[in-house]
Amino acid sequence: MSKVEDFLSKEEEQEIVEAIRVAEKNTSGEIRVHIEKTTSKVPFDRALEVFHELKMDETQLQNGVLFYFAIEDKSFAICGDKGINDVVAADFWDCTKDKMVEQFKAGNFKQGIVDGILNAGEQLKKNFPWSEGDTNELSNEISKG
Repeated sequence: MSKVEDFLSKEEEQEIVEAIRVAEKNTSGEIRVHIEKTTSKVPFDRALEVFHELKMDETQLQNGVLFYFAIEDKSFAICGDKGINDVVAADFWDCTKDKMVEQFKAGNFKQGIVDGILNAGEQLKKNFPWSEGDTNELSNEISKG
């Protein structure tokens, strides 16, 4: 696979954006997906960089979550801001990644991403419920590097 654009079809991308919309519907949290070809860094370190580049560290309640993918490297990381990391179980992101990997191994990349997003959304909803006046602080569109 050579191009980031070829990783997901337009329909799959729309399904992921819709999963983000659904996951964010009941929470003040923000979820983003970033896909790039490769990274020379440890995936989590690169995810942190992208997290800052996308200004995800500027959400009011520090409850942004980034799903980062380096497709050629077959690696990914989930990066949560301080607000959510302070309240989820210590193994929450690892459990989420494990669920996603099960789908990836079966070749279901879109479904793995959707499952991860919805799982994160459930935690965000529990700890950061939507309240009157909440705004969508960040785009739901998939960003690409």
